[in-house]
Amino acid sequence: MHNNSFKRLALFDLDHTLLPLDSDYHWAQYLAKAGHVGDPKEALQRNQALMDKYNAGTLTADETYSFMLGLLTYGDEETLKRWHADYMKSVILPAIHKPAIDLLDKHRDQGDVCVIVTATNEFVTRPIADALAVKHLIATLAEKQGNRYTGKVKGIPSYQEGKVHRVHAWLADRNEQWDQYDEIWFYSDSMNDLPLMEAASHPVATNPSPALRKLAQERGWPILDLFDDLLDNKS
Repeated sequence: MHNNSFKRLALFDLDHTLLPLDSDYHWAQYLAKAGHVGDPKEALQRNQALMDKYNAGTLTADETYSFMLGLLTYGDEETLKRWHADYMKSVILPAIHKPAIDLLDKHRDQGDVCVIVTATNEFVTRPIADALAVKHLIATLAEKQGNRYTGKVKGIPSYQEGKVHRVHAWLADRNEQWDQYDEIWFYSDSMNDLPLMEAASHPVATNPSPALRKLAQERGWPILDLFDDLLDNKS
C-alpha cells in the first residue's frame, strides 16, 4: 500500500533512457530507407551528420528540429500515421525491453505520476508512450495547418531548459505546482537534460553518456544501467 498523502512525480527521458535507441534518429532512418523523404542516400547522410554533431555536443535545437520536423511535411496525417505504424512494428516494439517496463511498473505500483519528457516530437513519441502504457507525455510539439505539418516547432521545444518550462506548464494545466510533490524523480542519459536533473529531488543517470556518468559520480547521483548488452554506441 502506498501513502496517498505522499505525492511523487516520476519523469523519464525516452531515447537511450527507456529505449536503447534514439527514436528520432531511427524514424529518420526508416523514412529515408523507405524512400519516403526524397533521395534516400542524401536523407541518410543528413541524418547521420546530425547524429554526429549531437554526439559531439555541437548540435543546435534549430538544426535538429529543422530536419526532424521537416520530415513530417512529406505526407498528410493519414500517410504519416501509416508509415509510423510500420515503424513502430519494425523498429520500436522490438526495442521495448523488460528492464524499462519494470522501472515504470515500480513507480506505477507506488502510485507515482509517471511522465515521459522528451525532446523528440509528439507525433513520433505518442504511440511509443502508449506502447509503454505511459499516459502523460511532454514532447516537442510540431505545428500543423489542417492535416499537414508545417515543419516548424509549436511553442517551446521540450529540450534542455525547455523541459523544465514544459513540465511546469504541464503541472499548471493540472492545477498543480512543482513544490506540491514530495519527491520528483528524473531518469535521463544525457547532459542535455542537466537543467531538469538539477531541479529534480532524485536525479538518476540512466544508461548515461560518458560525460553524464562522470558528473553523476562526482555528485553522488545514482547510476542505472538498464541495457548493458543492448545500448547503441554513443558518446
